[in-house]
Amino acid sequence: MVSASLELLREQWIRAKYERQEFIYPEKQEPYSAGYREGFLWKRGRDNGQFLSRKFVLTEREGALKYFNRNDAKEPKAVMKIEHLNATFQPAKIGHPHGLQVTYLKDNSTRNIFIYHEDGKEIVDWFNALRAARFHYLQVAFPGASDADLVPKLSRNYLKEGYMEKTGPKQTEGFRKRWFTMDDRRLMYFKDPLDAFARGEVFIGSKESGYTVLHGFPPSTQGHHWPHGITIVTPDRKFLFACETESDQREWVAAFQKAVDRPMLPQEYAGEGGGRPAAWKGSQLPAAVTTLDPVPLQWRRTSSINLSECGWRTTDTGLTVAGRRGPVDGGAPAS
Repeated sequence: MVSASLELLREQWIRAKYERQEFIYPEKQEPYSAGYREGFLWKRGRDNGQFLSRKFVLTEREGALKYFNRNDAKEPKAVMKIEHLNATFQPAKIGHPHGLQVTYLKDNSTRNIFIYHEDGKEIVDWFNALRAARFHYLQVAFPGASDADLVPKLSRNYLKEGYMEKTGPKQTEGFRKRWFTMDDRRLMYFKDPLDAFARGEVFIGSKESGYTVLHGFPPSTQGHHWPHGITIVTPDRKFLFACETESDQREWVAAFQKAVDRPMLPQEYAGEGGGRPAAWKGSQLPAAVTTLDPVPLQWRRTSSINLSECGWRTTDTGLTVAGRRGPVDGGAPAS
């Protein structure tokens, strides 16, 4: 079964290629490759949960996505730097088939915003514009990297999301149901899936750094309502979680194990906080880690992406509008 987000991307890929002929006429790629885009999107309010129309502006020259609370506002309500921005489709979570979750750093904490547009083409154009802006930023930050190295960094899906129960550091507190998101090596928890900020997050390091994932609870663990336990052992403490079903437990263990089995990179130790995460932190970790070493270059505009040279490709994050490769394939994207 094809997910709703992938179905939306597939549909727009087909329409772009065969109806709008964007692969043949590069000038038709303007909506997402020009380096500047503005328009109105429905954004969920941080406190009241209402979706209201807000003006958004993406400018590669400033390396930022901005949104404004009023049409005549001179100053943006928020400035999201492309460097730390991620976008992923979340139709089920947001409750709209065109729902998009954007994350960025605010005051050194991860901030979530939830947006959508009634027109599928419009929201996909925004998604591709953000990815194109990320691609141009990465070309500047990592001048020696190939397109194949950069494309996986344009956007990312979460390894796993869902409800678990958690307890406190003493492991004598009652277990509470929370929404968890596993984003690369960061495990974040929220009271509600649509919260703007995480209640806390913890870094999951590698087994070489003393991290282990275990099925079940330590002996004499009490207070959990769900029977399927998970224990994450870190250098300084254990984190206990309870899953409602055995299948949930298997999926979470697999997500944690994927992080633990992967050797840590030098720059990931900075996110780890010296390898001693003694407690849940108030979202103090970087928005993303990368396998590349950036060089401190001033922001500059690079050439727009020409789809006649690179094409879109389906990946686990949807359609790719970057990555030069030669003539476009003749068929539709694979399922």
